[in-house]
Amino acid sequence: MTQTIFSPEPHRGWLPWAWLSPIVCILLVAFSSTPVDFGLEWIGLVDAKGQPLSAFGFCLLLLLPFGAMGAAVWAWFRFVERRSLATLGLTGPHRLRKHLTGLATGVGMMALAVISIWLAGGYVSKDVLPAFASPASLLWIAILLACFVFQSGVEEFIFRGWLLSTATRRWNLTAGFIASSSAFTFLHFSPHQPVREIVMAFMFGLFACSWAWRAGSIWGVMGWHGGWNWFAGVGFAVPITGFDLELPALLVHLAPSGPDFLTGGPAGPESSILTIGMLAVATLLLLLWPKGPFRLFAANTSTMQ
Repeated sequence: MTQTIFSPEPHRGWLPWAWLSPIVCILLVAFSSTPVDFGLEWIGLVDAKGQPLSAFGFCLLLLLPFGAMGAAVWAWFRFVERRSLATLGLTGPHRLRKHLTGLATGVGMMALAVISIWLAGGYVSKDVLPAFASPASLLWIAILLACFVFQSGVEEFIFRGWLLSTATRRWNLTAGFIASSSAFTFLHFSPHQPVREIVMAFMFGLFACSWAWRAGSIWGVMGWHGGWNWFAGVGFAVPITGFDLELPALLVHLAPSGPDFLTGGPAGPESSILTIGMLAVATLLLLLWPKGPFRLFAANTSTMQ
């Protein structure tokens, strides 16, 4: 009997086997986004290492490659697997409310992670509210919120919407968690990165899968991912997944002063051992806590099978 995670609507096409689904995901992402990445480098908006050279370049880096990835996965599930958007987690009532709740939670969790590192001696504070001295910076910070919401929404659509549901339908929920988190980790891998960054990527994937499973949709985790990424970059002027937005901090400019295992090093606070621990605890709570206290996130649990 087919196991489903979001909508029980049947698929009418071919689903790749659970072990093959992350490979299909990696190929779809790589072949769709690589030409766009080269194009952005060719016109001088990003450097040879993929780092954006301006706020405008960063916005395009969030929009164009991820738009291509999303279009590739959409074409795959629409014409190969032949199933509905509801089966990918885009289902249930109160969608905007779930998304905004997730966004606020992402902002709050990232603030908690950064402040914890700060209190542990990993950062020293510099300017307070520096972005408010520059209207242009505030405008770019607002634009980047929309761009991060789009970028993170596409990632959740791919990894926690399509891939998680595909592998779950082909085998079971455990296979879905492993396939989704493994592909996510592989596509965030770079040579010579510390082991903790690999652990962080996999833990991030497990947390997002747990949220999607718990809620029976991906609306909330899409918002959470967007708020998490955006606030890391603009709130404290610290790197986000190795990228520096080159904008003044919205709240407090923090500079690293502690060891990399505490601050996350060049990758930013996401790769701090404190952040990894926070996500591990949050994942266990989502998986093991009774459903009642999480109704805010899981208002549509009736769709889970």
